[in-house]
This record gives sequence, C-alpha cells and structure tokens, in this order.
Amino acid sequence: MRVIEVLGPGCAKCKHVEATVREVVERLGIEAEIRKVVDYRDIAARGVMSTPGLAIDGTLVLVGRVPTRAQLEGWLTG
Repeated sequence: MRVIEVLGPGCAKCKHVEATVREVVERLGIEAEIRKVVDYRDIAARGVMSTPGLAIDGTLVLVGRVPTRAQLEGWLTG
C-alpha cells in the first residue's frame, strides 16, 4: 500500500492537491493511505517552506506548486 502525504495547512491549493490525489488514486485503482499533514512544524521538518507539499512513501516529490494529473500518475505508477 502506498502512503501519500499532502503537506499544507488547508489552503485552496492544498485542498486541490488532496482532491486530485484522491481522484488519481481511485481512477488508477491504487491501494493507498492518503494523509493530510497540517502541523507547521511537521511540514517544515520535511524541508517544505512553501506549500503545498507532497510525499509518496516518505519521499518528498513536490514543493510549492500544484502537480498535473500526469505527474501524479507517473509518481504513483513509477
């Protein structure tokens, strides 16, 4: 099972990333646990100074922008 973490306090971009991740995971039929990390200390400890951030299986793959669906698919199937 993949562990996907959306790092951000709940801003519009963070919510969009979470919704898109859920959509892509469902469409691809991937078994995943999607976590929302909102604590600023936890976010900063991972090196994210600009949200949203995205980590997949403990690896930070995105900081400070919204990924495309194609990018998400690549990260999740690669």
